[in-house]
Amino acid sequence: MTVTDNTDIAALDWSKSSDGLLPAIIQHAHSGQVLMLGYMNPAALQQTLASGLVTFFSRSKQRLWQKGESSGHVLRLQSLSVDCDRDTLLLQALPAGPVCHLQTPTCFGDQPWPGHGFMGELQALIETRREADPEHSYTARLLQSNMDRVAQKVGEEGVEVALAAMLTDGDKLSDEAADLLYHLLVLLTRSGLNLNGVVQRLQQRHR
Repeated sequence: MTVTDNTDIAALDWSKSSDGLLPAIIQHAHSGQVLMLGYMNPAALQQTLASGLVTFFSRSKQRLWQKGESSGHVLRLQSLSVDCDRDTLLLQALPAGPVCHLQTPTCFGDQPWPGHGFMGELQALIETRREADPEHSYTARLLQSNMDRVAQKVGEEGVEVALAAMLTDGDKLSDEAADLLYHLLVLLTRSGLNLNGVVQRLQQRHR
């Protein structure tokens, strides 16, 4: 089930734990990477829904605690769902900086991104280059050029992938495929689209 209002909050099984807290798993909305685990009471969940910023109940401080209230590294809520037993929360969010107080992307260490999940992180990085200096950033130079130039680069890289495949050179093919995927992400970003939308279209076709 999804949670959208006070009626849904009341329907959760808050009695499952003695302290009335439910575990809240935080997942990166683009990559699917698990970022951290926190705990929520009804007030924390209500504030999260109202503000759009993930808020926990701090067991050490015994109060509501908005993630990033000191560091500025907030978690912006994208979606929220509940497991089948109504006693565990899954929040998809976008972090505004390192999630862990140790300055790592997650509270589980500086783990590598899942293969497909890194694509979402890469597009998020590409998005940040929109206003960068084109003299020092190739990505910024592409984003600030006309659409014909970006589309041309995707076409060129596609040809390079095909040529590498004909040569049956695995390393070369991997390199050229990486170039193609990067330029495709730039094209999507330049067009105001994102990888999630493309994946959703694939899922629709699969069904």
